[in-house]
Amino acid sequence: MKPICLRACAAIALSFSIAACVPRTAPPPPAPPAPPPPVAAPAPPQAPPPATNWIDNPATAGDWTYSARPVPTAVFADSSGAALFTMRCDPASRQMALERAATPAGAGPLVIRTGTQDRTLATQDVAAARSTLAAQVSARDPLLDAMAFSRGRFAVEARGAAPLYLPSWPEITRVIEACRG
Repeated sequence: MKPICLRACAAIALSFSIAACVPRTAPPPPAPPAPPPPVAAPAPPQAPPPATNWIDNPATAGDWTYSARPVPTAVFADSSGAALFTMRCDPASRQMALERAATPAGAGPLVIRTGTQDRTLATQDVAAARSTLAAQVSARDPLLDAMAFSRGRFAVEARGAAPLYLPSWPEITRVIEACRG
């Protein structure tokens, strides 16, 4: 071989040898992952829409009590003992007084709502200082039975006062039966 060719081959071989000695450069580190997109806070829970049927409203807080003296009486009172609704029998006339504690808005009708009937009753203001409205019904009035057996509760409404959603507990039946004699 000719010396030029040997020199060229030697130069090429030397360049490959030198290239093999050069350390490899590490690839650049991967880019950090993109931060996750911000998560929107969940919307605050909305209040349930008002009930379209009175029977779906929550029951008024309180308890019924029954007393046979001096006359058969069932009283629904709040936790402080204040009477909200009273069913009082007049044994002589066999009449039942339905009394609703109300605001001083004055006399107005009482509306009784049960699972089977609604009735508007004329009232009189029996004690202005106590703001009590009273309606009278016969002890045999079917409204009383509807109140006692009204899918667990009945409603009492009066102008200027929040509606009462009262449970149909045994005290109601006791006062009705006692009045019917």
